[in-house]
Amino acid sequence: MFLAFVSVLHAQNEGLPVDLRQHNLTDSNSSILNPAFSGNYGNTHSVGLWSRWQWQTVDGDPTTFFLNYTGKLNNSSSIGAGFYQHNTDVYLNTGGVLNYAYRYDFNDRASLTFGLNFFAYQQEFSGNPFQGDPQILLPFFTPSEDFILQFAPGVQFTYDGLRIGFSSENMFDYNMAEKEGNTASDEKIFLGTVSYDIPVSLGASDSTSVIRPILYIKSIPTYDTQVGLSAVLSTSKFWAQAGYNSFYGIAIGGGGRIMKRFSIGALVEFATDSDLKGNDPTFEFTTAYDFGRTVTRKKVDRIDREEEPKEEELEQIAEVDELSKELTKAEALALKREARQKDISQRKRKRDSVIREKKANDDLAVQMRKYQKQRLDSIAKAKKNKALVDTQKLRMQQKMDSINTAKIAAENAVKEEQLQAELVKQAELVKQTEEEKPKAGEKYEEVVGEDGLKPGYYLIANVFGTKRYLDAFKADLTKKGLQPKSFLRSKNKLNYVYLGRFDSMSEARKARDSKFDGRYTEKTWIYRVVPK
Repeated sequence: MFLAFVSVLHAQNEGLPVDLRQHNLTDSNSSILNPAFSGNYGNTHSVGLWSRWQWQTVDGDPTTFFLNYTGKLNNSSSIGAGFYQHNTDVYLNTGGVLNYAYRYDFNDRASLTFGLNFFAYQQEFSGNPFQGDPQILLPFFTPSEDFILQFAPGVQFTYDGLRIGFSSENMFDYNMAEKEGNTASDEKIFLGTVSYDIPVSLGASDSTSVIRPILYIKSIPTYDTQVGLSAVLSTSKFWAQAGYNSFYGIAIGGGGRIMKRFSIGALVEFATDSDLKGNDPTFEFTTAYDFGRTVTRKKVDRIDREEEPKEEELEQIAEVDELSKELTKAEALALKREARQKDISQRKRKRDSVIREKKANDDLAVQMRKYQKQRLDSIAKAKKNKALVDTQKLRMQQKMDSINTAKIAAENAVKEEQLQAELVKQAELVKQTEEEKPKAGEKYEEVVGEDGLKPGYYLIANVFGTKRYLDAFKADLTKKGLQPKSFLRSKNKLNYVYLGRFDSMSEARKARDSKFDGRYTEKTWIYRVVPK
């Protein structure tokens, strides 16, 4: 299978995002898409494997493998653990992930689930051998072996068949080797999902099949926001899936289930974006095995609502009744005690809330009366003081008229000059601020006090991680009559080659748009250093 998937190599016209690319995981192993999803399904214990071969490139292709276990602690909590290896085409991340999710039921129709994935992995440079041609001026990275801790929180609101989820792959992370955060605040990955389960019946004995349309939006730094739509038909014997992602393209897949426990399937994805033209299809392989007692959420909800069962539901209710008979007397007593304690806690919280609200209202009333008294006293005092001041003003009016007139005129003149100067200053500031804002589609980076560099706008021609290629590139530019300069950025250990430094954004844009007065025709971008 591996040889079949990676037998052909194509050059990539578009850089590959660093996210896990798990947008097709909607029926199983979906806790890595959103940690709150581990509580969606009725299986009590399961083991799954998911793998993705991106564009079938050879020797160091961007692949992802995820082997995980998911289990339910009780009706509200679920846990999971797994091993994964993720190749971003630049770095190879190898490590493990722990999952926990807790569901809070508002009633028998609505619930809110909180989840968390905790990643711990070793990150090392993938050493892609196909970027070693010195004639291709691409950024090179120095090898690194960093140990990263990463927290990925998620939440999901459920109302009947509607599910609304939100998560972040790297909300919090920390590089143990660098002793600092692994990503900046503007490098976070966010995902929002909306889905709805539509029950369908494909046979007389089929009562658990659903069609699940899903809409998702994924925000990835430095890339366009991904928008996707997929639909899954899930039955007890098979599943089928089709979808579209604005970056990766069209996906079609399916699989089968054996004895309602073991499932296996595959998916193929075809790139449709013009920037990805020429890339081979992407393949995904997924399998899962449920080895615990399975009770679907749909069956339990029908019993909880205490609805009058229909004839076609009697068989399902009988299955749930058989399951409840298996509870021991101690388990039933524990459940009853837990329900009683929950009811007492809810009533206590409600009573405490009423007491706090009454106390707050009483305190507010006292404060209002005190404020009214202080206000009336202040008004009376102000009237008395005003009468005394008016009498004094009347006596000194004639003596001060000439002085006040001259003084007022002088003050007005000064104020007018100050106002005009302030308006000019504000206009210049607004003009400068608007000019410094990056335009849509413009490649631009801004740092504060970077490595002692002089503040200004640097026109960057290229970035290198290897000194040999840096020197070769600068020598080539010097031969063309240019005077390239470079600096080493300590944060990522990369050398930035720039053609010139400018004091304003307009000057830098003019040099960039004019191809540095026609002397350098390759692409350049602006790197701004802001003073501390």
